[in-house]
Amino acid sequence: MTDGQTMHTLPGSSQFPTTRWSLVVAAGDPRPKKARSALVSLCENYWYPLYAYLRRRGYSADQAQDLTQEFFVRVLEGRYLDRADPEKGRFRSFILTSLKFFVADEGDRDRAQKRGGGTVEPLEFPSGEERYQREPAHDETPERIFERRWALSVIDRVVEKLREEFVHHGRPEHFERLKVFLLGQSDTPYAALAREINTSEGALKVAIHRLRKRYRELFRQEIADTVADPTEVESELRFLAAVLSKK
Repeated sequence: MTDGQTMHTLPGSSQFPTTRWSLVVAAGDPRPKKARSALVSLCENYWYPLYAYLRRRGYSADQAQDLTQEFFVRVLEGRYLDRADPEKGRFRSFILTSLKFFVADEGDRDRAQKRGGGTVEPLEFPSGEERYQREPAHDETPERIFERRWALSVIDRVVEKLREEFVHHGRPEHFERLKVFLLGQSDTPYAALAREINTSEGALKVAIHRLRKRYRELFRQEIADTVADPTEVESELRFLAAVLSKK
């Protein structure tokens, strides 16, 4: 999903089960295979906000690439994880704070000039630099650009999960036609779209309702994976909504 297609609305409030496993808690103990696997996945999906942060800090594309790659190697090796407090905090804040510690360490910065090594999967840096070149040219702080990119990455991740579910059920073309109703960009009348996808207008409305409901469920799950306490889901949702509302 491109930046121009990304929705700027977040799900409404509802209580999320308190048994949801949190990646912040897992980050505090890198030994379990489940924790490491989930942490790897999170790093792969949310590396771009850190890359954009480093670019806005003044690092060149090559430097930001090297630092981001090396930083994730260190995180996945278990370093910096002792800074994660399982009792409170959000993975968003933890990962940015850890990166700041990392780049402040002159030795780590020097070693980051050697790309490669470690076990992190290759990240899509060429596309990352293309995305960064489309960032607003005005004076956004590194922290502000990180927060916005994090919020948009959450949304993109959720929409991709939705797409995968449609693919799994053999209906990828339906998702491509219906996702505009999530993005708030559709001016196509329901009746016309229903004819295009060979269904009734009533069935189309039901499908759109279910799509939006599933989006809200997946969104809350994604947020729950990045907070230490399920009760913090609501405040994180409000934070992300505020970030996206700022111009």
